[in-house]
Amino acid sequence: MIGSGVDSFFLLSSLPLCYVVNLSLYLFLLYKTFMLLNSHLCCQPPFSSSIEAFQAIPRRNLHQMSTMDNSANIVWHKCSVEKLDRQQLLKQKGCVIWITGLSGSGKSTVACALSQGLHMRGKLTYILDGDNVRHGLNRDLSFKAEDRAENIRRIAEVAKLFADAGIICIASLISPYRKDRDACRALFPEGDFIEVYMDVPLHVCENRDPKGLYKLARAGKIKSFTGVDDPYEPPLKCEQKGGDCVSPGEMAETVISYLEEKGYLQA
Repeated sequence: MIGSGVDSFFLLSSLPLCYVVNLSLYLFLLYKTFMLLNSHLCCQPPFSSSIEAFQAIPRRNLHQMSTMDNSANIVWHKCSVEKLDRQQLLKQKGCVIWITGLSGSGKSTVACALSQGLHMRGKLTYILDGDNVRHGLNRDLSFKAEDRAENIRRIAEVAKLFADAGIICIASLISPYRKDRDACRALFPEGDFIEVYMDVPLHVCENRDPKGLYKLARAGKIKSFTGVDDPYEPPLKCEQKGGDCVSPGEMAETVISYLEEKGYLQA
């Protein structure tokens, strides 16, 4: 840093002339920039009031303002690149395949088989597995009824984003309550929520018990476990149904055939 007085004079004298000229020019420009910014800020009017800010919103966006829950006075911002554009890029249509059923019914296995089958056909998918999501996004939620509802709501909202991106999202989770699954369906356009029910009897799931959870629930070490001390409400009307007599690969192919029939594997 350049000091002042005699020290500054000797320091500048020892520098080549081109350095001194460049330094002087730099300091002059820095000073002018500072003065310009200072005058600009001093002349600015006070920040607009909330009423003025509201009036500045284009009229075409007013109907999109949200008053839901705690997120009030926000406006949905549209982009020129929309879902249709992304679907054309990916050569597929975004949707969610919601696989529901008891623990041990084969949901995750079918989800992986389905993802692999679609991947081999050049289609982009993403799996939202119930256990995996609880490792991160939903790690703050328990298995009480209200937390289960919130768990499903969050996953549905994420699935909705994936579908809007043009991706085929595969959600695999127990989701035991019918009203929660129906609420998820209501988030999507007609046909974009494809419910797959793994209709496997409780005794078969309990005999499989791949994670040892039924054994812990029967011993009283896990509370509110679906099928043991918490109910599972089967879908009344689902798009696809699988059972213990159908292999995961066969079930995946059945769902893929459904997607082809409905036009989801092309843009």
